[in-house]
Amino acid sequence: MKLSKTLQAAVNDQIQKEYYSSYLYLAMSAYLEAQNLPGAAKWTRLQSQEELGHALKLFDHVVDRGGRVTLAALEQPPTEYGTALQLFTKVLEHEEHVTASIHKLYAAAVKDQDYPAQTLLQWFVTEQVEEEKNATQVVEQLKAVGESKTSLMLLDRHLGKRGE
Repeated sequence: MKLSKTLQAAVNDQIQKEYYSSYLYLAMSAYLEAQNLPGAAKWTRLQSQEELGHALKLFDHVVDRGGRVTLAALEQPPTEYGTALQLFTKVLEHEEHVTASIHKLYAAAVKDQDYPAQTLLQWFVTEQVEEEKNATQVVEQLKAVGESKTSLMLLDRHLGKRGE
């Protein structure tokens, strides 16, 4: 069963959003490096790599289904993010935006009765629960740290252990 043109366009749009997410997290990583927060920079850099994997998962699905991937231009991400708390609040907001986009795409797959796409997108639905949970945890930890530079440095060290 081939992808409908409507669903193919929607998946291509999501591919662009996943690539932008990767680009955004890489920009955040560069900002955090400049703020001397290498652990948080590592966290966002690994998040960038995850988002690339998400884009490729969708890319491969379109190709495997005989569709055509068309890549759109990426918007330049911001270069300034404020404090670590402000940055990770933006991470959480971004993940909530991606979740809404995935849910919309899943609804389109249901409408098309496209069961292979629904199966793939179920993975993304579950993944977004984890993404929002992880971002929320960092936001709450940063809120708890408050203005303490020492606590921020300890949390930064903890964030740098992601992927180990």
